[in-house]
Amino acid sequence: MAAENEKQLMGIWMTSALVVGTMIGSGIFMLPVSLAPLGPNAPIGWIVSSVGALCIAFALARVTRGGSGIQAYIEKAFGPTVGFLVAWAFWCSNWAAQAAVAIAAASALSRVVPALAGPDAVVLVAIACVAFLTGVNAMGARAAGGMSILTVAIKLLPLLAVIAILGLRGASGQPFEPLAPAPMTIANIATAVALTLFAFTGFENATAPVSKVRNPERTLPLALVGGTLFVALIYLLSSTGVTLLLSAGTVAVSPAPYADAVAAMWGETAATLAALGIAVAAFGSLNGLILGTGELGYSMGVRGEMPAFMAKTRGANTPVAAQLVGSALTILLVYSASSRDTAGLFKFVILLSTSAILFVYLAGTLAAWKISATVGARLALAVALLFILFAFYGSGAEADLWGLVLLAIGYAVLLGMRRFNSRATSPAAADAPAAPPRSSA
Repeated sequence: MAAENEKQLMGIWMTSALVVGTMIGSGIFMLPVSLAPLGPNAPIGWIVSSVGALCIAFALARVTRGGSGIQAYIEKAFGPTVGFLVAWAFWCSNWAAQAAVAIAAASALSRVVPALAGPDAVVLVAIACVAFLTGVNAMGARAAGGMSILTVAIKLLPLLAVIAILGLRGASGQPFEPLAPAPMTIANIATAVALTLFAFTGFENATAPVSKVRNPERTLPLALVGGTLFVALIYLLSSTGVTLLLSAGTVAVSPAPYADAVAAMWGETAATLAALGIAVAAFGSLNGLILGTGELGYSMGVRGEMPAFMAKTRGANTPVAAQLVGSALTILLVYSASSRDTAGLFKFVILLSTSAILFVYLAGTLAAWKISATVGARLALAVALLFILFAFYGSGAEADLWGLVLLAIGYAVLLGMRRFNSRATSPAAADAPAAPPRSSA
């Protein structure tokens, strides 16, 4: 029985694929459009974000290497209230981001299948993507991990294609397009960092299904740091490559800059395949988000911080109820985005999602600081803290203030659950683990 349950756990390859697959979503493929006007500030922004993301991944790897999940270590460092607020911000950030990624997947498919180009069709396809991947995740963590491996292999193709074209053009001696003549200033670099940060968010989802990972003490640090480093190199080379292969003016108005860069070298058929790869990228990212959202909701349900039904599982501890709740909230957001009256609200929720995850990064890094004693570790964590503060500055005051409002709502939920949820006062709840429990293995 123990050996059978062991087979249900995710190993280093599936966990790394979850890290890479959740990070490489829809954001990277449209970022050149926003980054092109920033000229030389864009590559600097990528480098700063890469270093910051690696330091944050290092921090999260340190606080989760014991195999109990991020909330348990935040709670150990700062108490149960802060631990819950971090999990709450993480959870809200995830299901809000799922809506954006689902629509991005549907939009990319509309280029491949023109019949799906209408707004109603995009909404229906987005909802179908959420429903399908919720079904995949309901089959268990290994099914979701297998989907991650499959989609990672496909989604890398458009990025690697641009890198290959960049190398071929350089080898042939053809000149590259000049970057936009934007001045290099702190403000411009901060804008570039804020934009590129969106493409890096997601690696933290590997810390959510910690009880579903084989040998998490070793697997999680390797997957977090190794996966983030791999993605950082791919991002820097491919995104900068697009701005060197196409003129700044062309990139700034392109609906699909990666596909256009491929089309310029290899034709429209290759561009269509690239668009299909972009759709798969968003699809794979959505898969990882649904997995993480379900595990977070389940963990809070087990602890009595959310309604008891959120802790219901099937099979190998698969939190189907929590997955359904997160996906239902996502579908509501997708549906609201189809209305002109709520479109602006939807965009704001996505900005709020990015701001919310910064609170998770901040708490995780501070918790890692408390358990780190070496100079090297403290230096990496100091860089992470500076980067997080810089990212808060780049996100803007409005999103940051509403992030605080989100935490206040979470605190109100916690007080309500402590009072009305019977699990919060039962002996079983008092002994509940801080993270989703392992299977009987």
